[in-house]
Amino acid sequence: MQNIRAAVLAIVAVTSLVFVVQAQVSNSYRPPRTSWGDPDLEGTWPSTNSAGVPLQRPESFGTRNVLTDAEFAERQKQAARQVAQDLADFDFENPSVPFGQVGGGQSPPQHWFERGETQRQVSLIVDPPNGRLPALTAAAQKREADRRRESPGTLASYTDFTLYERCITRGLTGSILPGGYNNGNQIVQSPGYVTIVNEMIHESRIVPLDGRPHISPAIESHLGDSRGRWDGDTLVVETRNFTDRMGVGMNGTGASVALTITERFRRTSDTTIRYLVTVNDPMTWTAPFTMQYDLVRDDGYGMYEYACHEGNYALQNILSGARATERAAGDTTQRPSR
Repeated sequence: MQNIRAAVLAIVAVTSLVFVVQAQVSNSYRPPRTSWGDPDLEGTWPSTNSAGVPLQRPESFGTRNVLTDAEFAERQKQAARQVAQDLADFDFENPSVPFGQVGGGQSPPQHWFERGETQRQVSLIVDPPNGRLPALTAAAQKREADRRRESPGTLASYTDFTLYERCITRGLTGSILPGGYNNGNQIVQSPGYVTIVNEMIHESRIVPLDGRPHISPAIESHLGDSRGRWDGDTLVVETRNFTDRMGVGMNGTGASVALTITERFRRTSDTTIRYLVTVNDPMTWTAPFTMQYDLVRDDGYGMYEYACHEGNYALQNILSGARATERAAGDTTQRPSR
């Protein structure tokens, strides 16, 4: 029975990988070329349309990643209710959304957020077949336990906040995954290079295509070291040399320095790029996982400055408030307020 179960799991895994590969190559569309002969990916390609698709699939869906007509109709109704709520009068004194949630009293009105078109896709994760994040390794579980033990809810310093909360970065995947706002992505090409610009926290990567090796593993950065190549009409970008402070998503489990991210960009129409990103970190997850969604061209989309630091009074206020609470309680320990 164990052998049969292993064989079934292997078949499911292979089927899922075939689906992922076919998603890239089955389309007969052939993209235009740049003046030097590369597939032309230039333009502004927001991920807004997939903003409502969750990262992980509800377990009740199993290996199914497409909504039925009835489920799709229900999702459309939910989207219509969301639009109505977005357009309702916003009362800053008595918001309808609880404090601490997007759209609550501490955040902008909900009509400021970007809502995507209703999608039939159930989850961004397409592999493993169940659309769920793989289990954490024992080393990752220990890291998370140590982190919680070292920072049990106290706010002693700005270092107790994530890089995202400090307006520094959301990391490679966090900057390009669809979210509530700043979903713009711009691709600029020149001979031997591709530049990928994310509106989210103004991230930019200049990706060489000339086959040069990665820089020394001793040199780490928040966005890692990217190298690209063409696989037919698909741009493949492999990135490594990350720091150990990056999560996958906005504030996910912290990955390790073993993290490698492989992205695939392929135009499937004049207005669509099929985007796949595979995350492989054997020190954090027990298996790689792949996310997939479409980037839809919109050259009228505004790629605005992400002026987060200039308005980030939250950290100063939170830390100064914590120090005031400690003084009121008689705690005289000196800690930084910002």
